[in-house]
Amino acid sequence: MDEERDQWIRVPVGDDAARWATRVRCRRVLLVVHNVTSATRLLDVLPLFHDDLGVQLLATCTGSSAFRSGVAELLADTGVPVLPWEQALATPVDLAISASFGGELGAIQGSLLILSHGIGYTKRLATPSTDAEAAPSQDAPPPVFGLAPDWLLADGVPLADALVLSHPEQFDRLAAACPEALPTAVLGGDPCFDRILAARPYRDRFRRALGVGRGQRLVLLNSTWGPQSLLGDGDGDGVAGEDGGGDDTLPALLPRLASELPADEYRIAAVLHPNIWHGHGSGQIRAWLDRARRAGLALIDPLADWRQALLAADVVIGDHGSVTYYAAALGTPVLLGAAPLGSLDPDAPIADFIRTAPGLDARAPLRGQLDALVESHVPQPGPTRFTSSVPGEAAVRLRRAFYELMAAPEPPGPALLLPLPLPDPEPALRTAPLYVLTRCLAGPEVVVTRYADPAREPDGAGDAHLAVHEDTRDPGQLSLADVVFRDGAPDDPRFGPPGRWVAEVLDRHAHCALAAYVTGPSSCVVRTRGGALLRLTGGPEADADPAVYASAVHAWLAAGGTLAALVADGLTVRTGSTAHHVAVTAEADGPAPGGTRLRPSPTPADRSSAHAGDADTPRAGRRSPRTGS
Repeated sequence: MDEERDQWIRVPVGDDAARWATRVRCRRVLLVVHNVTSATRLLDVLPLFHDDLGVQLLATCTGSSAFRSGVAELLADTGVPVLPWEQALATPVDLAISASFGGELGAIQGSLLILSHGIGYTKRLATPSTDAEAAPSQDAPPPVFGLAPDWLLADGVPLADALVLSHPEQFDRLAAACPEALPTAVLGGDPCFDRILAARPYRDRFRRALGVGRGQRLVLLNSTWGPQSLLGDGDGDGVAGEDGGGDDTLPALLPRLASELPADEYRIAAVLHPNIWHGHGSGQIRAWLDRARRAGLALIDPLADWRQALLAADVVIGDHGSVTYYAAALGTPVLLGAAPLGSLDPDAPIADFIRTAPGLDARAPLRGQLDALVESHVPQPGPTRFTSSVPGEAAVRLRRAFYELMAAPEPPGPALLLPLPLPDPEPALRTAPLYVLTRCLAGPEVVVTRYADPAREPDGAGDAHLAVHEDTRDPGQLSLADVVFRDGAPDDPRFGPPGRWVAEVLDRHAHCALAAYVTGPSSCVVRTRGGALLRLTGGPEADADPAVYASAVHAWLAAGGTLAALVADGLTVRTGSTAHHVAVTAEADGPAPGGTRLRPSPTPADRSSAHAGDADTPRAGRRSPRTGS
């Protein structure tokens, strides 16, 4: 016991805290963290205590969750004093706020308010006092988490002084399941959903941050945790579930997304539940999804950026988790890749949504399913209606409830939540080999369709070539590439000037017809096998990956087009239905690595004749061999 007390903090609470603290008459508010998932909802409401010099915030972790990873780091980032659980139970507080039922909450010395950490209370979950590993019988399914007496009562008395609900339908289910707890219910709305709604005007910014360009569709994969989820592999015994979940969908889905969806017309991202990240480990998640990430998949931060990605999405492939339901509440088209009903309260609105939402057909072409869903989508009214009956009011209602429980006056300013931050830019980086189909039109104009590491040769008319990033995991692909490219700062000393790098690439890879150094979001420097050094610069509305422009130049020259036309008229590159106008300018050469001067770029007048008879000119219609990455 003495050893445990040695870990107790001494300021701002403790036996002699008054001796060391600066403000000693503050009311104490304790944030009770079960795991990272529940902590995210506490972080939503923490700003409601901002600017109140009469409140001292404290935090603690119950230690009761199987998902303990990441909690210490998250609490440290808040900068709030963290009490060991034993000290938290021994310390009187004015208010304790929890977003879960884990731990000895009844032993806390103070008023207790419990929030939901999802879309209300929807899932069945065995209480810690029961055998959670044993499969429940059909006659006795697990209780509904947060609405059943098993969770809400201690010795027949409500555990919490206030139970926050987001919609009156939850009052009805609470009254039916546990009428003893009904007097504690408070209609507080959903602070998480309110933050999402407030950020809706900034959708385009979130899309740009995720590297979603004009004409692109963002496909967001979403998985809750557990074997019946989209990422889950069944019931834990190798047997797929019989109620629409747990059939190990994602491993088969990921390579098909890359093979069937053109890379420049679709952006793929994934939001995985924090319990997946902290249960299996971030390194393991990245290892599992390595090939998909090399093909361009963006893994979204499960704490800071998932709501922004949800707002940016055009379509969601999800399951029975809260994030999928939030997507539907925003009116976003949803395709269910896993749809287990057995783990849900059959009377919860999400169960009705799961029963009626369209499901993913794993055997049918994906692009047709996604496009048809987006184009014919009519939002269901249920998710928007039942996520919160008081949208935009959570801050006001919750702060009022907090201060009433503390018997304290609210601060004079308005109750406000924090706006969602703008994510750091995350452009699509594809180091997997790109199978490129092209069609040249007059203009000069080139239609380009790229597929990241397709499992089979994609359908489509046109000539084909292979474009490979220099950082490919399989260096053997570089010897097969028609176009070799990389991205980096133009003054990166590791690569030297872009003109030097492209020359080195052509010298190193005899099969390569064009090398491209992407210097920024709208420009790249390319060198042709014929010796021309060019800068390709996207116009004001052009927002494609500049490596697309390089493939378009290669295709134009391979089809017999001239450099003179490119320099004189520029180039129009089409990806799907979107046109990108690109300026093409000749660049002056610098000294070569050996000290001799590189071959000067031909003048516009020389380009037509040079490419008419140059043996190094790429050949139109050549299809490059390829292997798996």
